[in-house]
This record gives sequence, structure tokens and C-alpha cells, in this order.
Amino acid sequence: MSLTCALALGLCAIGTIIVLIARFHLNALVVLFGVAIALMLSAGHSPVQAVASFQHGAGNALGSIGFLIAFGTMFGKLIAQSGAADTVALSVMKRCGARNLHWAMAAIGMVVGLPIFFDVGFVLLAPLAFIAAQESRRPVLMAILPLVASLSIAHAVMPPHPAIMLAIGIYHASLMKNIVLGLLIMLPTAALCGPVFARFVVRHIGPIATSPMEAEFLTRAAPAIRPPPGRSLLCILLPFLLIGCGQVMASLPGGRGVHMLGQALGETNISLILSLLATVMLLCRPAGMTARQIGQMLHDCLGPTGFVILLVGAGGGFGQAVIDSGVSQALTSAALGAHMSPLLLAFLSAAIVRLATGSATVATGTAANLIAPAISHLHGVSPELLVLATGAGSIAFGPVNDPVFWQLKEYLGLSLAQTFVVWSGTETLISVVVLSFTLLLSGVM
Repeated sequence: MSLTCALALGLCAIGTIIVLIARFHLNALVVLFGVAIALMLSAGHSPVQAVASFQHGAGNALGSIGFLIAFGTMFGKLIAQSGAADTVALSVMKRCGARNLHWAMAAIGMVVGLPIFFDVGFVLLAPLAFIAAQESRRPVLMAILPLVASLSIAHAVMPPHPAIMLAIGIYHASLMKNIVLGLLIMLPTAALCGPVFARFVVRHIGPIATSPMEAEFLTRAAPAIRPPPGRSLLCILLPFLLIGCGQVMASLPGGRGVHMLGQALGETNISLILSLLATVMLLCRPAGMTARQIGQMLHDCLGPTGFVILLVGAGGGFGQAVIDSGVSQALTSAALGAHMSPLLLAFLSAAIVRLATGSATVATGTAANLIAPAISHLHGVSPELLVLATGAGSIAFGPVNDPVFWQLKEYLGLSLAQTFVVWSGTETLISVVVLSFTLLLSGVM
């Protein structure tokens, strides 16, 4: 497929999605499916191939995040209903002050985001952000936007995230140097793209109604006995602790049993189920909740997640259609043919793959494999900076074929235009700021 044809098809598909949803208010699930099928047919594929492509992409997206959203919502509901989220939110507000909510959530996102995938961190910390915003009487975006910004930055530039570790291996970069450089870039970027940008967005985006997902966590009865802060914090952090311990155990030398236990704990869904059971025993039962009440609560809270999960799958299906139609390959080949500095080429390659596939992880791995063979001919280029430039490009745009786009839209109850500002704007700003710092470092290293 020629570059012109690829650009035309890609822009037409994305433009059609925006017009049908924003202008004609059609159901996003139907629109994503219809446009994905039309894109594949336009590229010369049969209807059977088009549907199979969509199903494959949707299956991959749902397989990786569907149960995570369900289990994470159940876990968050118990944390909220038991009073643990209120206890921790009030403690945070007492120490930081309501006016500093955005800074507190940015710091929480950075700490949690270091060892944890973006999807996991967002699903598990969203209830805390909703309740913290309610308790501090601040707009919900002042809590959510700094949180997602910090989580996204950590995913883009910090080991041990798989995409960055993959790029470090492909470029033969130094792990310790990338950790140091990543921290140098992460802190100022999180400040600029989280709390500072959140204040700008809140002033200009307009009012946001309470979404069904937000209402699910905010609608709660005051527990007869509020759990102590230590136990509340332990339960909230338990999934992260289990996943982190599992990753460490799986990487340490030892017997087969230790490795298998580490792999089990490091698997997100297993850690969530264990955390769910621990929360029942440590928080819900001491608060006087019966087994019937807990079971009914877990059943009822899944209602609002159904459409969110399907929409995430549809986003993955559309992304796969972009790949299988040939649009992704044509755009990536065009980036490689451009004559520019290696850092900008790594950034642009990753950004184009991100735009074409919607996946930051795929963008990092693909761009690194494309650029790596030319490293021997690029004298004086730091492989550590190539890792950072690739990571920066991998999160650019926050496009509509990124399942998180639709997940965030439904979690916050945003319009399509608001989602472009909150998610796409934040992601693009992060990528540009990280690239700018990377280029600045290249001038002094």
C-alpha cells in the first residue's frame, strides 16, 4: 500500500469515527465495529477476513484487560464500601491539604506506576481518586488526570516495564543508566503534564457529570466502624505488593516451587483475587458485612462495567483492523525513509506505530527493532537516549484505537471532545516533553 493511500484510509477511518460519534451521537461500539469492517474492505480484504481481524483484535484486548476491569471494579467497590478509601483519602488530605490533591495523586501514580502496568494502576486507584476528589470537594479531573499522567510516564520511560526492558535489550543500553535518566525525566514531566496541566484543563474543559462508574464507588453507606489507616492502606496496596513480590520471586535463583509461586503472584488477575479475599477478611467482615451482602455488592457493581469492557474490546478490534489493512506497515516504512536525527527517527517511528496500532507496548518494540540495525552506523548516539526517545514516541497521540481512550471516556463520563483533551492531549504533551528532555540530555552527554 502506498503512503498516500495509507494516509487517506487512516485519516478517513479516524475522521468517520469522530463525526459519527460526536456529530450524530451514534453508539461508539457500533461505530468502531462498522468503521473497522469498512477499513478492511477498502483495503481489499473479504468480509470474512474483516470480521476475523476485528474479532482477533477485540479478543486480545479483552483477554488482557477484560477480567482486570471486572476484578478491579469488585476490589474497588469493597475498598470503598468498607470505608478504607475514605480513611486513606482523609489521611492524604490531612497531610497534603485539599488544595494539593493533584500533587498527592501525581506522587501516588509515580510510586505505583514504577512496578505496575498502566491498566492495573488505573483500575485499582481510580476509586481512591474519585473518593479523594469528593472528600476534598475538588473537580474529579484534579485527581484523575495527574494520576493517569504519572502512570503513563512511568510506562513510557521507566524500567522494569516490559516495553522499556525490551527496548533496552534491543539497543544494548545500560539498565542502570536508563533508570537514572528515566528518573531525571520522569519527575519534571509528571509535574508539568499532571498537576500543572490538570489546572489548565479544569478551567477550560467545562463541567463533567458524574459517570455511572464514578457513582458506583461514591454511592456507599458509612460503615459502623471505620477501619484504621494502617489496615486500610495495606489492603489498597496489597495487589501492588503481591505483584511486585511475585516479579522479584520469579527473577531470583531458586527452586521450581519458588518460581511458580512468583509467577502466580506476578499474574495480575491472581493477585487481584487474593487481594479481594484478603479485603473481605480484613475490612468487610470486621465492618459487620454478611456474606450475602458482600456477594450482592460484588454482583451489582459489575453492571456499569459491561459496556466499558465491550468498548475496550472494540477499540482493540479497530486497532487490529488498522494493522491488518496495511495502513500501519505503510506509515512505519515512510518513517524509516525519512532523513533525520536518530533520536527524532526513533521518536517518529514509535509515534507512527502508536497511531497506527494504538498500543504503546507494540510501538516501543516495533520501533526499537526497526532502528536497532542502524545503530552501528550512527556514531555518537547514546543507546540509553534512543530508549527514551522511543518510549516518548510510543505514547504519543492517545489515539481512538487505544482501548484506554474508551476506558477513560466511560470511567469519567466524558464526551468525545473532552476525551481528546484529557487523554489524547495528556499523552501527546507527555511525549513531547519527554522528547524535549531527551534532546536536552543529548546536548550535554
